[in-house]
Amino acid sequence: MDHLLHIYWATRMPTTAYDTVVAIAKEQHGLVTTSQARQQGVNPHTIKKMARRGNIERVSWGVYRVPSIPLTSYSEYMEAVLWPGNDSTTISYESALTMYGVSDVSPGRIHLTVPESYRTHRDVPKRLELHHADLEPGDIHRIEGVPVTTFERTIRDCQRAHIGSRLLRQAIEEGRREGYLTPDRAKRLLQEVLPGSAPGRS
Repeated sequence: MDHLLHIYWATRMPTTAYDTVVAIAKEQHGLVTTSQARQQGVNPHTIKKMARRGNIERVSWGVYRVPSIPLTSYSEYMEAVLWPGNDSTTISYESALTMYGVSDVSPGRIHLTVPESYRTHRDVPKRLELHHADLEPGDIHRIEGVPVTTFERTIRDCQRAHIGSRLLRQAIEEGRREGYLTPDRAKRLLQEVLPGSAPGRS
């Protein structure tokens, strides 16, 4: 995520700390972290002052929202991705299916994949579910700037998590209709995660 911010800052340099924070948040559905702001020259103490003045709102440890930027349907996912405080967190499992819009699954938590080495002394919010895995670059896609596991990786993760066969079949067939999978890839993936299954009809 940070490399995208560096590209952005190569073309624009705001004139005040608040401008800097706002510019970062505009690229992230209204959200910014203390670390990201610091990398662009904003002192963490300045961030705290902005929060005390009401210019920004603290939503979790190290994560702030800029109230002047409207929330989007992706804001909660971006907030979840920023919570662990590293650049390798990705929306995954049932939550990724929801972002792709291919399943009736309705997870009660936002599922995140973090690196195998990730550890935290903070209490994980009840709304988040962490999974540990070292993803390859080819396992990660972006939807409106939010990192999410690729469609096929998501299906395989859900199969390993014992998501019901009906939901897996639905997701694969919807994924084919939406263009996330070619017909051949959909057929092979269906046979891989649901051995013995025959493709359904559209």
